[in-house]
Amino acid sequence: MTTLEGFTQATRAPNQMAITLIAMSATVMQVLDTTIANVALPHMQGSLGATQDQISWVLTSYIVISAIATPITGWVASRLGRTRAFTLSVAGFTLTSIACGLAMTLPQMVLFRLLQGAFGAILTPLSQSILLSAYPRSQTAKAMGIFSIGVMVGPILGPILGGYLTEEFSWRWCFYINVPIGVASVLGALFFVKETELTPGRKLDWLGFLFLSLAIAGFQLVLDRGEQKGWFQSPEILVEAAMTVFGLYMFIVHSMTTSNPFIDVRLFRDRTYVIGVGIMALIFMVYLGALVLVPQLLQLEMNYPVFTAGIATSPRGLGMVVTFIVIGRLKGRINARVLIASGMLVNALSLYLMSHWSLAVGMDQIVWTGVLQGIGMGLISLPVSTVAFSTLTDELRTDGSAFFSLMRNLGGAIGVAIVSSRIVELTQIHHANLAQFLTPFRHIPMQIQGMSDGAAMRVMNLGITRQAGMIAYINGFLLLAILSVAMLPLVFFLRTPRIPQAAPMAPPAD
Repeated sequence: MTTLEGFTQATRAPNQMAITLIAMSATVMQVLDTTIANVALPHMQGSLGATQDQISWVLTSYIVISAIATPITGWVASRLGRTRAFTLSVAGFTLTSIACGLAMTLPQMVLFRLLQGAFGAILTPLSQSILLSAYPRSQTAKAMGIFSIGVMVGPILGPILGGYLTEEFSWRWCFYINVPIGVASVLGALFFVKETELTPGRKLDWLGFLFLSLAIAGFQLVLDRGEQKGWFQSPEILVEAAMTVFGLYMFIVHSMTTSNPFIDVRLFRDRTYVIGVGIMALIFMVYLGALVLVPQLLQLEMNYPVFTAGIATSPRGLGMVVTFIVIGRLKGRINARVLIASGMLVNALSLYLMSHWSLAVGMDQIVWTGVLQGIGMGLISLPVSTVAFSTLTDELRTDGSAFFSLMRNLGGAIGVAIVSSRIVELTQIHHANLAQFLTPFRHIPMQIQGMSDGAAMRVMNLGITRQAGMIAYINGFLLLAILSVAMLPLVFFLRTPRIPQAAPMAPPAD
């Protein structure tokens, strides 16, 4: 019996529904916290007495430490046990969320966000591993579909919930909201999730971890602060880039020469897993890039309130959920490569349609193009996640989930950095091109109700700035559409092993 065939003999785990709810609650809580605080930053800035540059560390600290701590998930689970590690991470995340809500100064907030990010980093991979283990191998697609809903929909709901809590209560409730979810997840894990066997003999490659952490920290800092500091014209960015190159080089050299590398090299011998990770990182680069552009466009250029902008973008989550359900009903009757390629084309089509928007675009167009993009992402993310983990053994799933999450997050960070920098640069270029026709010596058609020449010029400049920004967003959507199509060749290198169906079993009781 082959390894894959052996795993298909697995039966449904006891309390499968309870385990699913526990894993998903923790995942949604952690994913929401990456975006829910974004809309509250201006309120935090005033409350904590920070400048705009200083308050950005509330986000940067969380993102950087999350990226650094994610790869140690496998080692933590092996030493403590997966369930115990999961319970401690949820409890730590909940307590540090309370501390963030109680923070009175910026240093306190940054410290608590660092701790919160460290606990949250291992939470998502552990949730994914627990969820996969609760389902037989033949239902991997179903498990990954459920997990993907939380990962994909979380960034969409974050701004909506954050905007509502900030406007109706206080920015501190963006953190307090985690308390009931965290408590329920901890209690549920203690009662329903079975503990795994410990492997106390497994050692952590501390030197490899140090080099990888240095590379990840430098890379994240370059992405998060590059636009603000003027990229490589800034000494800070040059130092952080040097950290990245040095850390990555030393990590690769060390991993090739040590007998106990930090990342289990068996993961990279599985071509299906490696290509699946690559596709997910690239598609998240496009997905999060678009996810950042649309709310910014609605709020900055079209003057949408935060809550309304969140409502306008949320239907893309509906598109993903519907797609996950449909794919689950198909039960593998369509080749995964066909689904992934179709999703890339649908995603590209939605972005291409967005590149034809104007400042007068209606809410209906925003909604249905968002739904279309959600359908495309659903067609990609679920098959990729399913195929990537279909050939990994149980002992590699936790490590595989950690590396999968790391690369997905890095891909998203790259996408956000690319589109953000391009929007700023293109806005300036288009503004200069349009403003050359606006001079005091030309007729100003804005002199109404006694408006002076100076006032008319300012009004015209404001209009030109909005138009330049709109053109920049159009260019950004078109760039993402091209990137989505450019990923298609990767699909041909992806193997889609056929996974036998599990033995018939009685359907679960409703």
